[in-house]
Amino acid sequence: MERRVAARMARQKAWMEREEPARLWTILDETALGRVIGGPEVMRAQYRRIIELTDLPNVMFQIMPVAAGGHPGVVGSFAVMGFPQRFTPNVVYVENMTSALYIEDEKEVHTYSLAFEQMAAMALSPEESLAMLERLARQ
Repeated sequence: MERRVAARMARQKAWMEREEPARLWTILDETALGRVIGGPEVMRAQYRRIIELTDLPNVMFQIMPVAAGGHPGVVGSFAVMGFPQRFTPNVVYVENMTSALYIEDEKEVHTYSLAFEQMAAMALSPEESLAMLERLARQ
């Protein structure tokens, strides 16, 4: 687990230090925000870090509220990655407990893209999501 966290942090650092950082649009389930790991102070630091990231012009953050009910993300997390190169197709990244998978099939990628669009429409707006994070960071 520590190795995965270290790798993820290294990727995040490299992403943020690029001359033209990639755009990031994240939808996080509200239940993940309530799962206390490391204690309340660690959680507040996590909330503050997300708030800082939302100040970046290339970052969009939304929270999927519990009240939204079932949505495509309940089956597991995924990332749809697009690339600036004109002829490079989008790819979906799916991570599980023991491995990761890159999906390149055009129809499957399209299905995941539609799922993400549906989730974005169901989630709180970026402004509502930021307000929720700020409330959590003050608790």
